[in-house]
Amino acid sequence: MYFKKIKHPEYFQGNKKKNNYFEGWYYKLVTKDKKTSVAFIPGISINKKDPHAFIQVFISSNQKLMTHYLRYASDTFSYSHDQFMVQIDTQLFTKSQLDLNIQNDQISISGKIHIIDHIGLKTSLYAPNIMGPFAYIPFMECNHGVISMQAHLSGILRINGEKISFENGKSYMEKDWGKSFPKNYIWLQTNHFKDESTSLMFSYATIPFIGLSFKGLIVNLVYQQKEFRFSTYNMTRILKKEILDKSIYFILKKGSYSLHIKAHKDQEIELKSPSFGIMNKTIKEGLSGVVEIKLYKKNQLIYEDTGYQAGIEIMM
Repeated sequence: MYFKKIKHPEYFQGNKKKNNYFEGWYYKLVTKDKKTSVAFIPGISINKKDPHAFIQVFISSNQKLMTHYLRYASDTFSYSHDQFMVQIDTQLFTKSQLDLNIQNDQISISGKIHIIDHIGLKTSLYAPNIMGPFAYIPFMECNHGVISMQAHLSGILRINGEKISFENGKSYMEKDWGKSFPKNYIWLQTNHFKDESTSLMFSYATIPFIGLSFKGLIVNLVYQQKEFRFSTYNMTRILKKEILDKSIYFILKKGSYSLHIKAHKDQEIELKSPSFGIMNKTIKEGLSGVVEIKLYKKNQLIYEDTGYQAGIEIMM
């Protein structure tokens, strides 16, 4: 089961954890007309001070942002041992659907979303998931998993009485688990390019490791059914790095390929994040960022595009 979980990071990883542990899944749903983006983050916070399950909701619609952090008793959290299925109270989260009926004084959300045609990651014995060989190390402070680079949606949600159709919309799914988020990191994701086959995720963070730390990079670009991976564990070099409060610019090189990434966010809102398993920190994320990419092979431009509806976090 240990090795099966490494290859399937979407499964619940924390069944043996008793303290200072968190686990959360990230669903990003975007309507076909790109006017509404919704992120759901179901998860569990295991600690002695404030243990609970949670669902964090982040909505970007008509240039307005709102977020809600919904707390649940820990015993309302349940999961499957041999597939990706998490339930919090009556809310169901799987790889293929969301079934929601959230009704409280903060927000009302009900409906069912179906998720199909997933584009996943290429894996190997060396890189069983997005973390590469680091996936085999059991004491990493924060682990990352990409569940789906892109998938298609159907279904309707009613949010505070408003009916929102996700027919022919797009989704992205990932997760994190461990003790704490990195103190310094950049994360971004978008699969809304002019070329609809394209998906991108980018993560750059300070990683604690055996009393020291290192800068860890993971970038995955899918274009025309081909995957381009730029990461610390495949010897990618960072040729250029510019980091501002709301924008970044990186030039990455691996072998004969180089990737230029320029990203910018305007609006952002605070979300809760974990520290030693306790959800008492905050991060800032936007859901309507813009990402420009250029892919070169032997210094010849082979692909250029711009992605929208990007989730972007810059915590440096």
